[in-house]
Amino acid sequence: SLLYLQEPSNKRVRPLTRVTSLANLISPVRNGAVRRFGQTIQSFALRSDSKSPGCAQKSCSRSAAPTPPKRRNSVLWSEMLDVNMKESLSTKEIKRQEAIYEMSRGEQDLIEDLKLARKAYHDPMLKLSIMSEEELTHIFGDLDSYIPLHEDLLASLGEATKPDGTVEQIGPILVKWLPRLHAYKGYCSNQLAAKALLDQKKQDRRVQDFLQRCLESPFSRKLDLWSFLDIPRSRLVKYPLLLKEILRHTPKDHPDIQILEEAISIIQGVLSDINLKKGESECQYYIDKLEYLDEKQKDPRIEGSKALLCHGELKNKNGHKLYVFLFQDILVLTRPVTRNERQAYQVYRQPIPVQELLLEDLQDGDVKMGGSFRGAFGNSDKAKNIFRVRFQDPSPGQSHTLQANDVFHKQQWVNCIRTAIAPFQPAAAAAELKELPELSEESEENNPSAPNIRAQKRQSAMSGITEMELDESTSECSSVLDSEEAKGLKTHRTSSGYRKTREKQLSGKRKETLV
Repeated sequence: SLLYLQEPSNKRVRPLTRVTSLANLISPVRNGAVRRFGQTIQSFALRSDSKSPGCAQKSCSRSAAPTPPKRRNSVLWSEMLDVNMKESLSTKEIKRQEAIYEMSRGEQDLIEDLKLARKAYHDPMLKLSIMSEEELTHIFGDLDSYIPLHEDLLASLGEATKPDGTVEQIGPILVKWLPRLHAYKGYCSNQLAAKALLDQKKQDRRVQDFLQRCLESPFSRKLDLWSFLDIPRSRLVKYPLLLKEILRHTPKDHPDIQILEEAISIIQGVLSDINLKKGESECQYYIDKLEYLDEKQKDPRIEGSKALLCHGELKNKNGHKLYVFLFQDILVLTRPVTRNERQAYQVYRQPIPVQELLLEDLQDGDVKMGGSFRGAFGNSDKAKNIFRVRFQDPSPGQSHTLQANDVFHKQQWVNCIRTAIAPFQPAAAAAELKELPELSEESEENNPSAPNIRAQKRQSAMSGITEMELDESTSECSSVLDSEEAKGLKTHRTSSGYRKTREKQLSGKRKETLV
């Protein structure tokens, strides 16, 4: 399974000497209750490894090799059949039963992982006060509540399995069970905030040490905590593939055919709803982290956004790192900053509404990029992967030349911006670009003392904006799937014909964009 990819074999791992469980990984304490709790964890960690003499004996040599990670049973369904049974089934039927067994086995693995996340991570960190109960609730969510959900499916599949190990009909079971996956809306919507809090808590030495020791223990299978917390989401997106695989190997005259097609439609609808909710949550998460240096930078279209089309790190003409957000109605350039160990985004210059946004796809070498190393390069150096965004009206005096890390990310940005501004651009927009007056770039915008009229006007309009230190944090990638217009969205739109055009475009499917 793709969820359980092993890490490279050349990764350096600290040898575990005399370590047989989480109980021995925690610093010695005198509290009897904690010692008893450690013994409970020890029995849990060794439950499936009790036959290993290397782990059971306390007299392990200090030069012993690291304990190998636990491996899951990867036996195929067909390997459990006797020869006579295998010969009585067609190749197509065997593949169908293999796909059904894979779904059943995946549910069993998921249930084990959800229980492991609670017993090996959540409960020890709470008992040892490594994290507070509030922090753990925020990170783990209501993960326990999903265990009965998957146990129900597993039980239904077990009841449908015949003595010979085959399942005649799986469609009715899935059609009845799949709508219950709507319960994951809240969990998936909270993942971005949960990941941010977990990353923040990893700065704590005790948290970092506990998680590292868990990673080196056999029960983790070399998966970190977030891998366990993200397994439910990974499982959700795998359901359509599993159902299509079962359908592909189901004979056309089988009663499951139409029911499986209905089940695929149901799970796609569930995932669409979850993605919509997750996208809205992600959008609001970043909106809450925006900081404004001037009241004029605030725009109702930012607060009213329900979809984040694209976001990521870009560089401006001076080589400074910016974090750019393309919401459904407005483009916002920011500078990543840190406030009390928390990531924030300081709005840079004036946000550009998409109906006033012009995009210019620049060729490599069209612009000479600056930066702290500009003197080290000759005039032959060409700036690559660049594009320019600006207001249609030159009066605001803003033009931003932006550089992506590579041609792939540049093309993603260009395509995403073009899609957003398409309803507002006339057919001759490309030709009109050449006739626009040339606007000064960020080099002048960042120098209020520049002796020119444009810089003075911009300084007057955006007084109070100062240079801030750039945070060196890496850019994050995210994706938001299909979203629709939310009720009560605050906008500056006044024309009903305009609204119809915009709603028609947003109602169609958007391709997932990673930047």
